[in-house]
Amino acid sequence: MRGWWQDLTDLVLPGECGGCGVPRTVLCARCRAVLSGGAARRVRPVPEPPGLPVVHAAARYADEVRATLLAHKERGALALAVPLGVALAEAVRTGLRDAHAPARLGGAWPRGGRAPVLLVPVPSGRRAVRARGHDPARRIALAAAGELRRRGLPARVAGVLRQRRAVADQSGLNSQQRLDNLAGALAVAPGGARLLSAGAVVLVDDVMTTGASLAEAARAVRAVPGGRRTPFGVTGPIPNASWTSAVYAGETWESREEQNVGSRRERTGRRPAPQVNAGADDVGGVVEVVCAAVVAATPDSFEINRN
Repeated sequence: MRGWWQDLTDLVLPGECGGCGVPRTVLCARCRAVLSGGAARRVRPVPEPPGLPVVHAAARYADEVRATLLAHKERGALALAVPLGVALAEAVRTGLRDAHAPARLGGAWPRGGRAPVLLVPVPSGRRAVRARGHDPARRIALAAAGELRRRGLPARVAGVLRQRRAVADQSGLNSQQRLDNLAGALAVAPGGARLLSAGAVVLVDDVMTTGASLAEAARAVRAVPGGRRTPFGVTGPIPNASWTSAVYAGETWESREEQNVGSRRERTGRRPAPQVNAGADDVGGVVEVVCAAVVAATPDSFEINRN
């Protein structure tokens, strides 16, 4: 209820720019240009944590961009999810292009019908979600998926990651301490493997600092037994909860499928397996993470070619 009311308030009565404080606008044109005006680039923290996938970011985490992300995350400026989602969508597109994902699908991304892009957000802890009233990364991911669909890329959010133990506050921890703090903290919920096998997995988050969260998310996803599947998932339409038909209608697929993840029905193991291409590669039951994307990363992580 709190999130719905905040959304409505932000849309009807925009207070001030989340980036610079200019009144009566959600995000001014100048701050919007800083956030999304440049090309998304590959980023890499130093030291780079083991298992970190290739990451692309839309902007540097500084000044107006930092203020915008904090306004959305900590101050409940939920309308900022839209411009932040646009920035994240560009980082996803750049990451997929650099990974040659369309070529591996046999051509341009289809508008529907097979191998969607699955945006898997790094989840916030339950305590943080309760305190903030929302999960920032998931909200931005939903906005990014909508933007990608408008550009002709079949994208959906698969919120399958869960925290299986409490973790300490990351602020003030160095890179090694963050790795130790997050080691083994995430897991894919029961039933999540079925969703992850339906498309190209892209990990997403709002900010990357040390890369520890994305590395742990990648470990959790890669550890999921995915069965026999193609390099980018099952061909044919996205199955619904009963493996019968495709559903491409706004957020419907995401909402229903996320509700089913971890449900009692998912744990029965009675669901029939999806059909895959003849001659599909057996990847040993490991789900492939194509790449990762974030809205922003620390400025020094953009300097990936330094000695």
